[in-house]
Amino acid sequence: MTIGSFFMKASRALTTHPFSSNFLLLCTISGGGVVALSESQSEPERPIVEDNEPRKKKVLVLGTGWAATSFLKGLDASLYDVQVVSPRNYFAFTPLLPSVTCGTVEARSIVEPVRNIIKKRKGEIKFWEAECVKIDAAGKKVFCRSNIENLVGSGEFSLDYDFLVVSVGAQVNTFNTPGVKENCHFLKDVEDAQKIRLSVIDCLEKAVLPSLSEEEQRSNLHFVIVGGGPTGVEFAAELHDFIQEDLIKLYPTVKDKVKITLIQSGDHILNMFDERISLFAEQKFTRDGIEVQTGCRVLSVNDKEITMKVKSTGAICSMPHGLIIWSTGISTLPVIKNFMEEIGQTKRHVLATDEWLRVNGCEDVFAIGDCSSIKQRKVMDDILDIFKAADKNNSGTLTVEEFKEVMDDIILRYPQVEYYLQKKHILDLRVLWNDAEGNERKEIDIEGFKLALSVADSQVKTLPATAQVAAQQGAYLASCFNRNDQCEEHPEGPRRFTESGHHRFRPFRYKHFGQFAPLGGEQAAAELPGDWVSIGHSTQWLWYSVYASKQVSWRTRYLVVSDWTRRFVFGRDSSRV
Repeated sequence: MTIGSFFMKASRALTTHPFSSNFLLLCTISGGGVVALSESQSEPERPIVEDNEPRKKKVLVLGTGWAATSFLKGLDASLYDVQVVSPRNYFAFTPLLPSVTCGTVEARSIVEPVRNIIKKRKGEIKFWEAECVKIDAAGKKVFCRSNIENLVGSGEFSLDYDFLVVSVGAQVNTFNTPGVKENCHFLKDVEDAQKIRLSVIDCLEKAVLPSLSEEEQRSNLHFVIVGGGPTGVEFAAELHDFIQEDLIKLYPTVKDKVKITLIQSGDHILNMFDERISLFAEQKFTRDGIEVQTGCRVLSVNDKEITMKVKSTGAICSMPHGLIIWSTGISTLPVIKNFMEEIGQTKRHVLATDEWLRVNGCEDVFAIGDCSSIKQRKVMDDILDIFKAADKNNSGTLTVEEFKEVMDDIILRYPQVEYYLQKKHILDLRVLWNDAEGNERKEIDIEGFKLALSVADSQVKTLPATAQVAAQQGAYLASCFNRNDQCEEHPEGPRRFTESGHHRFRPFRYKHFGQFAPLGGEQAAAELPGDWVSIGHSTQWLWYSVYASKQVSWRTRYLVVSDWTRRFVFGRDSSRV
């Protein structure tokens, strides 16, 4: 019998005997190898089983920034049909963008592909690289357009949703200053940092050309930073270190011609930090030769000069520049502006949400990150309903026990009350119960109740547009989505004062873990919880450890630490690549 006829007979035999057709082991005559072949044709037909499982609700996420990534990492994707739309297919660790501008850290070291992040989640998450151009809240639909070049077709599509999570971030605020968009660099994305890095090298290369006069060389080597916030200050420090530690050695003829100017409209740089940090930063920059001009407002920018007005004197002056970095805050994206007009929020600068991060006026739309702001409800708006809910016997007054019982829900529902108690170091709530002379009352009426809580509303604050806030909002919202069914049956939130029952979840509470300001020369400043201020070399090493630990993956953590080590050993790379 030939080998071919043997295989044919064996195949017919296995086809007629399904139980032996799972795997066919063939021993090759020449090599002695073993090959496993699956015989799928012999499987018996499986009965059709109807899928009685309920349809998973669609959760559509717009964006891949801090808030969106934190939400996706915390969300149990097996509970929902999750879809993500973003014009960028990666997450960027934005606090290190100033380091990218000078080659301290490479761009690829601070980015993590979105598909790497979502593939590790439980359940399937779909991703489309496209830009959201319109949100239709009434029709629960989002219209998108792909930004991929040379795409066949228009690349336009729409997606339905049951829940929409808006986390598209914001854009740079130019305050409609003439010439800013055409002549300034921004520092908002990785692409911006890469362009700045090339432009810095270009300025040095131009300045050493023999055809330029000394005045033209000084103009090309004048680096101007507009905005004295953390981003502007950190870039100024990084640029100074880059020039002094690396570029001066490569371009020795420009040593005395390089100039860095930091322009701030306020009275101090880093004015959101403790005053001690602001003063230290200004003094250090002065010692380093970085010129700090406070109280100045930029009027216009062209390709050669920047014109500004000194607020104190009203004088208008101009100065030449080789490179301008514009870092003066953020503004709302056009798609969000159009959405705000649709839902009646035209008088606001960003999307207004409630304390549960739900967009006001949209039951199934949530907004997190820089594109939104929590509109905290005031205690005085609900004071009559609160008093009525606390007055169980309808006596018109509250006893100490009734006051204490309702205060637990008040503190949970209105965070400004807790901030007020902490600020005044009030540990015993009976202090609020006392009269003007400090005597303890037996009962309190509505006017006394108002008086006890009226001051708390002064503690209502808008959260800053920082990565720390966005990340906490994303994690909170993911936790709410994961426990939605559980908390519907067993609400964990505070009492509803304007109606019966309890809120499903506890309101979002931001917990501040501190903030850093690298100042160059291996020195940094930190404002930490408990009014603790740390400045110096040890703080810089604390900054290294915190930023390394906060990386989104072990891959980026390794790359960032490797870049720092490379910079210490070999210096920064100045090649124009």
